[in-house]
Amino acid sequence: MPDRADGGDRPPAEHPRFRAVVTDVDGTLTDASRRLDPAAVREVRRVEDCGIPVLLATGNVLPIALALYRSLGLSGPIVAENGGMLYRKGPDGSEHVERLADPRPARRAYDALVRAGLPVRRLFTDRWRESEIALEPTIPVRRLRGALGPGRVAIESTGYAVHLMAPGAGKLPALRLALGHLGLTPKDCVILGDGDNDVPMLRAAGFGVSFSSASLRARRAARYVTRASYSYGIQ
Repeated sequence: MPDRADGGDRPPAEHPRFRAVVTDVDGTLTDASRRLDPAAVREVRRVEDCGIPVLLATGNVLPIALALYRSLGLSGPIVAENGGMLYRKGPDGSEHVERLADPRPARRAYDALVRAGLPVRRLFTDRWRESEIALEPTIPVRRLRGALGPGRVAIESTGYAVHLMAPGAGKLPALRLALGHLGLTPKDCVILGDGDNDVPMLRAAGFGVSFSSASLRARRAARYVTRASYSYGIQ
């Protein structure tokens, strides 16, 4: 895990009380081109081999996150679609999928943006998205919020996409539910993230880690910021 900090805190490896690791994917396990970093893969597997479960918390759709989960050999639950979907295994090995967010507010918001004449474009992966709508990051979030008005929908940026979600949705509420199945809370976890949508998780973490390549808000929310950027920060 991260071995250098901008501040004076020690790396999380020196804090034995942490019982799980939660990580974003894009910009965290990947390099600047969104390619999965073999060195980051080794680190994640090393953590799992120590008996510490690793959870994914990503804006990606569940099929992509599940393929990555299986390839990495992870054991923790998956928070996908920016908190809209939860995947977990039961004690008997059975698999469970829960949709945590109502997609209708996001769909209505998207239709309103189209009617307003904004040139919004949905991600290619939206054909598999069940709980929200994700847009290419071509329009500033503040402009989208201005067009929709307050309270209509939650809007969060990952740096790679803009997510339209039902009010109250997000990674942190889903993560609390996922960890509850393990008898844990965010305070029991090292949490890694780099986007504005990771800020609530980073603030709630027992030890929040962000990256020099992360958004300003993510860096400010983290307790520990790596000097190296993207996935190189966890080597």
